[in-house]
Amino acid sequence: MRRRTLLRLMAAGGALAARSSWMPGPGHAARRRIDPRESLYGRWTLRDGVPAFVYDLDQAREPAAEWNPFLSPPTRRNWLMVGNGVIRLQAANDGTVALFDEGDGLRWLVAPDPGGTGISILDDEGTTWGSDFAMRGGERAPRRTFGPTWFEIEDVHRGLALTRTILCPEGDVPWLLVRVQLRLARSAGAARSVRHVEQWRLRPRFLNLFEAPALRRARAEAAVSYDVTTSANGLVATERFAGPAAAFLIGPPATLVLERVGGTGGDATHRFDDGPHPILEIATALRLRPGERRELWFRFGRDRDAPVEKPSRLLARSRRGLAAWVPRAAADAAPEAAQEIPWHAAMLRGGLAPDRVLGGRSLDQASTYSYLIGFNGAARDPLQHALPLVYLDPDAALSVLRNTCAWAQPNGDLPYALDGAKRPTNLLFRPSDANLWALWLAAEYAAATGDLAAFNEPLGHHPTFGAEPVALREHLRRQFRYFVDEVGRGERGHARILNADWNDTAIQDSGVTPAVMTSQGSSVLNSAMASWVLDVFAGLCDRLGEPALAGEARAQAGELRGLVAQAWNGRWFHRAYAPGVAPVGEQDCWLEVQPWAILCGAADAAQSASLLALIDQGHAADSPVGTRLRWPAPPDRVAAGTWGDATLGGTWYAIDMTLVWAAARVAPDLAWKLWRRMTLAAHTAAYPTIWEGTLSGPDSWNGPESTRPGRTWSAAPAFAMQAFPVNNSHSHAQPLLAYLRLLGVEPTAGGALAVGRGAEFRSRVFRLERSGRGSLRARGPVELRTARGPVQGGPGRVAW
Repeated sequence: MRRRTLLRLMAAGGALAARSSWMPGPGHAARRRIDPRESLYGRWTLRDGVPAFVYDLDQAREPAAEWNPFLSPPTRRNWLMVGNGVIRLQAANDGTVALFDEGDGLRWLVAPDPGGTGISILDDEGTTWGSDFAMRGGERAPRRTFGPTWFEIEDVHRGLALTRTILCPEGDVPWLLVRVQLRLARSAGAARSVRHVEQWRLRPRFLNLFEAPALRRARAEAAVSYDVTTSANGLVATERFAGPAAAFLIGPPATLVLERVGGTGGDATHRFDDGPHPILEIATALRLRPGERRELWFRFGRDRDAPVEKPSRLLARSRRGLAAWVPRAAADAAPEAAQEIPWHAAMLRGGLAPDRVLGGRSLDQASTYSYLIGFNGAARDPLQHALPLVYLDPDAALSVLRNTCAWAQPNGDLPYALDGAKRPTNLLFRPSDANLWALWLAAEYAAATGDLAAFNEPLGHHPTFGAEPVALREHLRRQFRYFVDEVGRGERGHARILNADWNDTAIQDSGVTPAVMTSQGSSVLNSAMASWVLDVFAGLCDRLGEPALAGEARAQAGELRGLVAQAWNGRWFHRAYAPGVAPVGEQDCWLEVQPWAILCGAADAAQSASLLALIDQGHAADSPVGTRLRWPAPPDRVAAGTWGDATLGGTWYAIDMTLVWAAARVAPDLAWKLWRRMTLAAHTAAYPTIWEGTLSGPDSWNGPESTRPGRTWSAAPAFAMQAFPVNNSHSHAQPLLAYLRLLGVEPTAGGALAVGRGAEFRSRVFRLERSGRGSLRARGPVELRTARGPVQGGPGRVAW
């Protein structure tokens, strides 16, 4: 019943329509007309109460499946990263996988370069076939299913069915569980002798910042070899680093294990091929009778652990655990929420990783930044990605806050990023907003959990700085001081822009030299954001017994609010100021500052209403996915094909989130409409032949005026988001946070948590019903601002 209900909701909301058959015949995808509500690649379903996507396209026979990553040749390989918060699996439509780990640094334990691995190979009475798409067994495309923490491929050859499932198990598990199911149809007529080979190619890649793939490949091949030992159940391969290239590798050597688990039957042999690309294999001989089904179980991944005695129980327990963890949502104004909220939450959690250098957990942007270029940045990003985790997994949110604060110098200066080896780096950027995100996450965590004790716990600094640990609250104090005293003020008294605020390219349109803009220019965006953030940070300071700090934060917030109010030009708010020139954003409206002007209270009611109407009729008009960053579009640049990408008219998840939040306060119907444009369903409806946007996305979509609408930016020669256009954490964190804001969930200036009504959200720690009733699990005293009045309570369950 739940599956039918979900599919009805999906259809009603313009989401993906289910198809009746999972195995299209030859040329099926090319012949059929794509329904605008469905994807070329497949359909959504429910597995174990959690959304999953069935991919049934034969990409080899569908010309529309080919796409251009720009930094590598055109391809028809589509992929998705899934994880358990410890290890990450890249699953691809070609039936292969790769394995990523960032505990010691950004690295592929097994790279998808030049292709994936982790496959079943079957010697089926003289015919060789398996889970690799290139050696598929049937005439029809195999069914590949992408789950939130797993990947499955199903194929059939002459009555012998192969189902291969690869799972990132629930818990602190740095390896993959593999189940291979073989079933011989009763109609096969005779028994079959089959030899199954579990094969993993070892291709390490160490993501030193901005190194070319060929250099990374050459260094790994020159410097990494393996000491392999054989046990009764499998193979243990320990990396050995040697030679000149070893100096460029990241972190300590890893130990990888491939073994049979759970008392798998059949005669098995183990093999290690120590060639240019070392291979681990376990071969199992089986004989199946008609109607018989056999299961083989393996695990592959980092470290050797205690034996898995009951892998079937681990698989079942992981599925139940995932279903229990993901949140549930329901909204009459956005039926898509029922499917997308649990999916986004699982994708976001999958991006978490333990940090064995700094402690805590990282939650970086991933996508091109981590998986290709080799850095975790900017510092603001893990902090804002962790905001919705406050209502899903508060431990993880706190851990990300602590981890990112540990990047900072003792004076509170947060570096732009960490490189592939987790060393502080600024690249070319010195943004002025980083500290604000730490203060915001701290205030939201405290308001929703009441966990004030966490702020007294000691926290170290990056080893580079050689500084003694101090309490988390002292880290935050120093970051506040850095923003006030070192970032300081610029033109017209606004917060200085330095050489970037949120928008890395804003200074280019200032009309002055970068040096002048960096030293004297100012950001209305940062002033507006700081006005709101410092108010809620002041509420946290009050609760921590810091009245002087709270007073200074409120004074700064009030002064900046007044300055932002003066930036109104009669139509919208200016974007930035530079000495001696016209304001940035005088002739066109830069979206990123507008929602913050509403949220911080600088815009009065009339200004807020007219501003949102202008955005709806301008920036958002005819844009199927998100809201353009700038409007109006210059006609000459549109005609020349140089408008619509990235910060020049593209749409950004991080900015759409604040826009939805601001609109929710003034024009709720508009806010819901804008949120629906952030959904995967909206992208699929508009661009059904584009893979990115089906299950995950980048940080920014190209707008309708782009020469490549529905794709993402590719302008920088070595820095194209299009090269890895999925699994940017913004594409999952921002729809989650925006949904909560639509429900009126946000911290207040007094240190309380506001909650509203109108839709549903349920997680293990926070629950809100349409009526406005709800509950949360508090770790300390909390105060709720509800539709029925203030409520105080905690620790423990607090209901209203």
